[in-house]
Amino acid sequence: MLVDDNEVDNFINQKMIEGSNFADHVYIHTSSKSALEFLSNLQRSSDVPQSMIPGVIFLDINMPIMDGFQFLDEFKKLSPEFRKGTEVIMLTSSVNLKDVEKAQIENGITTYINKPLSSVHLDSL
Repeated sequence: MLVDDNEVDNFINQKMIEGSNFADHVYIHTSSKSALEFLSNLQRSSDVPQSMIPGVIFLDINMPIMDGFQFLDEFKKLSPEFRKGTEVIMLTSSVNLKDVEKAQIENGITTYINKPLSSVHLDSL
């Protein structure tokens, strides 16, 4: 799943993910709120196959209304059983040292990657 308000970045990252066969399907959300609503709906549905739950969420930090860290706070409120197979990767253009430090200590973030996403990044994941 890509969660980024920049549609061009989403398009490029989607093509990178598809081209490297990293995932069978890529969900794209241009806001944290729509991504959380999608995930909440999946959690509420009792007949959703595990394959529909994103294994990786590539999350931007700087987005309007709800930033990446706020998304993460809300994501953690979903049931642990639902979240257990999902890794959250910060994929951002932010070079703010405070963002990097916060991501490093934040529980729930697997990796911090600076844009653009590359096949090297995907191979290392």
